[in-house]
Amino acid sequence: MLPAVPDDDLLVMNVPQGAALSIGAVLGTGVIALPALAAQTAGPASLIAWAVLVALSVPLAATFAALGARYPDAGGVATYARNAFGHRAAAVVGWSFYFAVPVGAPAAALFGGEYVAAALGGGTRTALLTAAGLMLAVTAGNLGGVRVSGKLQLGLAALLVTLLLTATLTALPHARAASLHPFAPHGWWAIGPAAAVLVWGFAGWEAVTSLAADFRRPQRDLPRATGIALVVVAVLYLGIAAASILVLGPAISTTNAPLAELLAIGVGGQVRTIAAGAALLLTLGTMNAYYAGAAKLGAALGRDGALPAWFGRGAAPGSVPRRSLLVVALLGAVSLTVVTATGTGTKALVLLTSGCFVLVYLMGSAAAIKLLPRRTLARWCAVVALASSIGLMLVTGWYVLGTLVIAAGALVYAGRRRPEKNPAENSGRAVDSVPA
Repeated sequence: MLPAVPDDDLLVMNVPQGAALSIGAVLGTGVIALPALAAQTAGPASLIAWAVLVALSVPLAATFAALGARYPDAGGVATYARNAFGHRAAAVVGWSFYFAVPVGAPAAALFGGEYVAAALGGGTRTALLTAAGLMLAVTAGNLGGVRVSGKLQLGLAALLVTLLLTATLTALPHARAASLHPFAPHGWWAIGPAAAVLVWGFAGWEAVTSLAADFRRPQRDLPRATGIALVVVAVLYLGIAAASILVLGPAISTTNAPLAELLAIGVGGQVRTIAAGAALLLTLGTMNAYYAGAAKLGAALGRDGALPAWFGRGAAPGSVPRRSLLVVALLGAVSLTVVTATGTGTKALVLLTSGCFVLVYLMGSAAAIKLLPRRTLARWCAVVALASSIGLMLVTGWYVLGTLVIAAGALVYAGRRRPEKNPAENSGRAVDSVPA
């Protein structure tokens, strides 16, 4: 039997809103600078790296969509790990995701803040104030629940898609085939390092799984939302990457803001103002998606005993996990304060966050292989996703060590508590009629 459809008062997410959350989580702030960084590494051959990452996103996104549709629960990847490998594995995955968000949020917020500082002046002070404002904005938006944050994300996604399509379509008439020569100035092997640079921009397909239970019919709506997001992300990323190389040519290696340059060539106007607006939209979209997912996950971890029971309020579909959200916001503020006080910058935060998500992807894919029906397309996608996750771990390198510290803490906590026998009515059961 299908799970009961909640009353209209509790319906908080539809397919467009879910797609918008996925688009915001995956596009992120990477589209601002990644085309230039990849081109600097491999030249025009970086387009091959873009295509490879888009192709690998398909099985990864399909895997998490299939799991979310079959096990719609606020625990997301942690629920899948528990169903496949037990409560300790769930704690490790849950902690890796939950505590990665407040580490990565200040980095994302500062990316947007630096663009605003470039447009308005004020240097570091403006960047920090903007970052703090962005973090407060997404916290306030999510205090209203995913009905509010989903609508916010839908509006942001519409503006973002319009902006990126405008940048691509208006700049492409200025494309020059000569910009593709030489195609691989740094050798064909440089495509690998370019792909490693792009990995950050393709993270995020797991973010909406914690919100799966907030769809009317997760087994239908979540795959649809993911499919829409896949098409939009692929078109926008490949369009911006191709336009950046074909239009900017060798000059792409000297800019850190290719999106702003494309807009300046295509539509004219104040480059820094346009870039600041784009950065704010991208940052708000990414942070909103991750705050929503992490807050719901934290509540589920409290419900299931992987975090203190105090976190558990708000895990039920349609409810607002305000306690968990406020902890994420508080830890994010601490991270921002530490970065400000020490002057360490954002690079370490970005790489530490990536290391945490490596483990999430790897264990999520492994859980899918065990949980999804055999001889189905979804399970084969999980096999490909697992292989991709192992490659991602090799790319991440030493920053995986930060994840191991978090994992150790999770194991210690889980080992001192007895797992809940009935953590949630729907979290441990697969729903029927899930597409293969």
